[in-house]
Amino acid sequence: MSATLGVILKRLQPDWTIQIFETLSDVALESSNPWNNAGTGHAALCELNYTKEQPDGSFDISKAVEVNEQFQVSRQFWSYLVGEGVIPDPKAFLNPVPHMSFVWGEENVDYLRRRFEALKDHPLFVGLEFSDDPKVIRSWAPVLLPGRKKSQPIAATRMPAGTDVDFGSLTHHLVNHLTSNGVRLRLEQKVVGLRRERSGLWLIRARHTVGHTPTLTRARFVFVGAGGGALSLLQKSGIKEIRGYAGFPISGQFLRTDNPAVVAKHRAKVYGKASVGAPPMSVPHLDTRVVDGQASLMFGPYAGFSTKFLKRGSLLDLPFSIRPGNIITMLAVAKDNLDLVAYLIKEVLATRKKKLAALKAFMPDANPDDWYQITAGQRVQVMKKDAKKGGVLQFGTEVVTSADGSIAGLLGASPGASTAVPIMLKLIERCFPDRLGEWEPQIAKMIPSYGTSLSENPDKAAELIETTGEILAIG
Repeated sequence: MSATLGVILKRLQPDWTIQIFETLSDVALESSNPWNNAGTGHAALCELNYTKEQPDGSFDISKAVEVNEQFQVSRQFWSYLVGEGVIPDPKAFLNPVPHMSFVWGEENVDYLRRRFEALKDHPLFVGLEFSDDPKVIRSWAPVLLPGRKKSQPIAATRMPAGTDVDFGSLTHHLVNHLTSNGVRLRLEQKVVGLRRERSGLWLIRARHTVGHTPTLTRARFVFVGAGGGALSLLQKSGIKEIRGYAGFPISGQFLRTDNPAVVAKHRAKVYGKASVGAPPMSVPHLDTRVVDGQASLMFGPYAGFSTKFLKRGSLLDLPFSIRPGNIITMLAVAKDNLDLVAYLIKEVLATRKKKLAALKAFMPDANPDDWYQITAGQRVQVMKKDAKKGGVLQFGTEVVTSADGSIAGLLGASPGASTAVPIMLKLIERCFPDRLGEWEPQIAKMIPSYGTSLSENPDKAAELIETTGEILAIG
């Protein structure tokens, strides 16, 4: 998020001075690290939780359309950067990998068929395929069939033009471009204080993580893109807009295999249905991951719980985030989400045998010896005030901005990085409204669909999807 915002602002206002503070020894070691996220390139092509089934059996596809349109905006920006030479080779961070949804059981097969019917004619989902024929599904993803009972009803949808995104590599490309154009990257600098001065400037107090040398920096605008650490920093800023917000940390684990013989049999991202009470980020999926040109398979996630807000954070992160202004929010969320608590307890206590059983539900012939466990990144779900309930648990991302637009931060998790570009564009609209008129021609150059809806313009949608696909070598 921070790297994306930095590149956009540098393109819009080249004379501005930008500094990036990074706590760790390099960028993209936390949430953007390729092994700390699924790297799906979320476009709602396979994630069933973005299409809500209604009581009458129909589907509300509005969230899926919104997420897909956001991803198309990111694709346009990446295509622009490739054309400008900022990213020399798109394969360094993006690879074509079909996106699939896979279910079993008569009820779920009917569910997936109806979902497909709801999506297939939409301009952003052209090319989506459905099949309940085992032979066809085997041709799409061979590992899903061997060992499965022939009598078991199965179904799958498939979008051939899906992607696998290495957000760590993308972040490094963006930051390298920034530092080569005058942006100062300050590594191993932990921001420990944010305070608004009478002059209107923000005083940023940082401390070197090794020598503990303090530094003071003043800025007219601050963006807090610290992942799970954003909540505590925004609380330190004292802005009233952060009052009532809280964070619910969820950790994750995956099973991974690098066995070339196994990896060669599966080239897809296959998503299933979430367990009852499971958060959307815990939807099981069997993914092809391409990191540094090397393909692997990853299955999960298995949810866990930690009071840390970052993978390399502190166990005191959650306790220290509790404030008088958000305690009611947290209690209300706890009361209304007992199923989530029960799910997390079940996941934390799950044995390796149970985790392998979940894998075998997708890949019946999986050999346990081929798979090892990795710990993924820490995610912090947003809890916010609600007039009726007192507080709600919100799945997704949320931008919090001060009234004057001088500071903003990003809270939440999925779909996250895949929608970084449209989220940062909305932030720019909020924080720099007086400059939009001047900037819009350049924004339109970077994002040809800016200011329009691709959903309402099928011809333009088809044209841009094809053009960006060619530039990024998708499909």
